[in-house]
Amino acid sequence: MPKLSFAAIAFIVALSGATSAQSADPRGACKADYDKFCTGIAPGGGIVACLNGKRDQLSTTCKAALDSRKKK
Repeated sequence: MPKLSFAAIAFIVALSGATSAQSADPRGACKADYDKFCTGIAPGGGIVACLNGKRDQLSTTCKAALDSRKKK
């Protein structure tokens, strides 16, 4: 279980560049997609790249959150 917690924290940190004013928060919006497609990705290992690589399979909410992150 500690590995999963570490991965979840790493995911949050990796996407923490998003501001709270955004309509879709990547940390919450992509959690299920991260758990499904990218759990093996270590911090600094390209979590966002992994999610973008699975873009056609991501939830609409996660896609919107990733798109809003790109606009920064």
